[in-house]
Amino acid sequence: MANGKTDYYDILGVAKSASSEEIKKAYRKQALEWHPDRHQDNKEAAEKRFKEINEAYQVLVDVQKRRNYDQFGHAAFTPGGGGFSRGEGSRGGQSGPFTYTYSTGGGQQNPFGNMDFGDPFEIFEQFFGGSFNRSARLPRYSITIDFMEAVKGVEKQVEMEGKKRSIKIPAGIDEGQRINFEDFILSVNIHPHAVFQRDGTDVYINIDIPYSLATLGGDIKVPSIENEIKIKIKGGTKSGTMMRLKGMGIKHLRSFGKGDEYVRLNVVTPTHLTRDQKRLIEQLQREGL
Repeated sequence: MANGKTDYYDILGVAKSASSEEIKKAYRKQALEWHPDRHQDNKEAAEKRFKEINEAYQVLVDVQKRRNYDQFGHAAFTPGGGGFSRGEGSRGGQSGPFTYTYSTGGGQQNPFGNMDFGDPFEIFEQFFGGSFNRSARLPRYSITIDFMEAVKGVEKQVEMEGKKRSIKIPAGIDEGQRINFEDFILSVNIHPHAVFQRDGTDVYINIDIPYSLATLGGDIKVPSIENEIKIKIKGGTKSGTMMRLKGMGIKHLRSFGKGDEYVRLNVVTPTHLTRDQKRLIEQLQREGL
């Protein structure tokens, strides 16, 4: 393909003349084979492949999308920009019936066992419960929001199919999660934050501290998702020490409580010393410190 993406037919391993049933059968086989839970030793590569399989299926199983793809290739699904776009072809195929964000608790076993399904969507109906077939037919969209909007929740005014409407995104939504509205499904993408890193409901932050503070101890202020917090540094703290701030993380999306904040302390070794500072360090060196 001109834009460097792999051909959808090649991803599923089917001919361009393949029937809808052949595409479903190939998709089911590929999705089960490449589910990340089955590739704990190389999960990143499996997730990438899994997304490609979902993206290919979502296009080829739909008559109109497949016709557009056959005529224009991947260019048929180039996003229109503006941060809010129709789901097909966006974010690497998150709109297929499978999504790796669903987990059964890890482990090396295939989460679907030896079950066989006539329709790929039945996997979610029988394994996870619910009526996934109905929701799979709803229009799909995606929206990109800021990190703090995801943390605290936000109401957005968007234009959809030429109509303006207001949508509420709950606090605690995570990257790639979907919200089922009455007449459409929304996938949420999140801009990374300059300071905080997120892992589920936990947040991580790196803080540099001077050598003297690490040696003698003292108090410092660190940012949290709400405000600054004063924490106490113990004397003799080593570089890389992780401090846990319980309950200072992100709200659980479907339950009470919050995650934690983890502060990683990096001890900064001085590189440009004044004459007096160098003399003090030399004195410490003589004393075996």
